[in-house]
Amino acid sequence: MITTTKNEKNKLQVTTPSDRSLALTRAFNAPRSMVFDALTKPELLKRWMGALPGWKWVVCEVDLKVGGAYRYEWRGPDGEKMAMGGVYREIVRPERIVATEKFDEEWYAGGAVETTVFEEKNGKTTITATVVYASKEIRDGVLKSPMEGGVAMGYDKLDELLAARMTGQEK
Repeated sequence: MITTTKNEKNKLQVTTPSDRSLALTRAFNAPRSMVFDALTKPELLKRWMGALPGWKWVVCEVDLKVGGAYRYEWRGPDGEKMAMGGVYREIVRPERIVATEKFDEEWYAGGAVETTVFEEKNGKTTITATVVYASKEIRDGVLKSPMEGGVAMGYDKLDELLAARMTGQEK
């Protein structure tokens, strides 16, 4: 069964294409090479991802090659830590990335595999990130978490970054 929620402010769509997966889809007014870079270059990732108020980047490492690893770590306003990482399984620039995902402090059991596809049409790029979890129960738990709001907030910041880069007004 496929369910869909749509946040009108940011146009993020969340669907459940299978019992163990969820898909996050959002369009951006930028070419896919630019969007791909924003999801893979640390200097750009740090400007939009994990954009919760009061949280700061501590580690943002990307070894963008098959078998290479990524690691992200943030610190909250009260010193709390959130960290995650994974290994790249497939990279087809600027079309597709497949990577594992695991949080240091597991808020869901086990890890996941995320496939991100970048589709460009008329200069506009749609990202679809499909995450496959170990079970339906884990997927359902993630859907009940504040994950959707966090992703939406990050994608809003990504949209602002891409718009600034497109107009040459990047800070």
